[in-house]
Amino acid sequence: MKSLSLFVLVSILMMGCSSVSYYSQVVNGHYALMESREDIKEIIAEKKYSENIRDRLALSLEIRQFAVDALNLPDNSSYKSFVKLDRPYPIWNVIAAEKFSVRAKQWCFLVVGCISYRGYFNVQEAETKARELSAEGYDVAVSPAAAYSTLGWFDDPLLSSMLYKQDAYLAGIIFHELAHQKVYIDDDSSFNEAFATAVELEGVRRWLDKHGDPQANQIYRLHKQRQGEFNTLLRTTHQHLKDLYQTEKDVAVLTAGKARIIAEMKNEYQRLKKTWNGDTSYDKWMARDINNAHLALVATYHELVPAFEAMLKNQANELGRFYAEVKRVGELPVTERVQLFDHLLQTVATIE
Repeated sequence: MKSLSLFVLVSILMMGCSSVSYYSQVVNGHYALMESREDIKEIIAEKKYSENIRDRLALSLEIRQFAVDALNLPDNSSYKSFVKLDRPYPIWNVIAAEKFSVRAKQWCFLVVGCISYRGYFNVQEAETKARELSAEGYDVAVSPAAAYSTLGWFDDPLLSSMLYKQDAYLAGIIFHELAHQKVYIDDDSSFNEAFATAVELEGVRRWLDKHGDPQANQIYRLHKQRQGEFNTLLRTTHQHLKDLYQTEKDVAVLTAGKARIIAEMKNEYQRLKKTWNGDTSYDKWMARDINNAHLALVATYHELVPAFEAMLKNQANELGRFYAEVKRVGELPVTERVQLFDHLLQTVATIE
């Protein structure tokens, strides 16, 4: 599963709820990336790196301009520079949830509020933190992220981890990260990630309609259809676990019920996969020892996406109006915001 992370550097400033070592690795990790930036146009002109990388970088500039011209996303210097990483991912996110809860543990910071994960630039440090949380009784997941956003506080570089082979995925990750700069609501990771994912999907649709060849368009849409079916399965499992945890108190019953629901999910995946003509894209994800943290992460990115898509449709698919509506909804009191999203999701479910 693609994990497009929002890990904000400014969240570490003036905070006293975490260790100095954590702040140090964030500052050092981000500073190292910023110091390694190279201007993409200069790379292309000087023919630095392989022809394949230069071609992907040239395409990224086209996508970047499309984001401004066609999607009304921020016009700044983000993603106009490049960093070739010495590792597969820039950061790894640690997600935790209690043994009988599908709500992700929150880490709260000044400036950006509370978020549902904790990012590390070093995989060993992420795994150490995960072991600590597991020893405390949490369900834990460590998820690599191909990118992160500083919400426009810095000129974020394009990373080698973002240079997907398929054009649509390169476009999608740029649109997703720029969307975080367009709208960001404190204390609501699900809102922020689902909004960015909705912009990503709409942006790629428009990009492919203008630039994609019919075969690439068809492949991408088929992948997104199957991803939607997979996410529906995970959302259903998430809801079944949530219902169990809210209605049952006996630990033995909770433990058995949790195992049963996850086993049912894996069985249902096997049935679903038979309709995909041999597509095994999610086999590796399903093969892991799935716990509440994995499902909480999926919910953060995808649970509210249909609601945002409905909001876009209600604004006649006009992105300027959509962004204004998203900002308005983000400023509502939490209870009103939740009620609105519940209504939108119920409407979508009724239509389907």
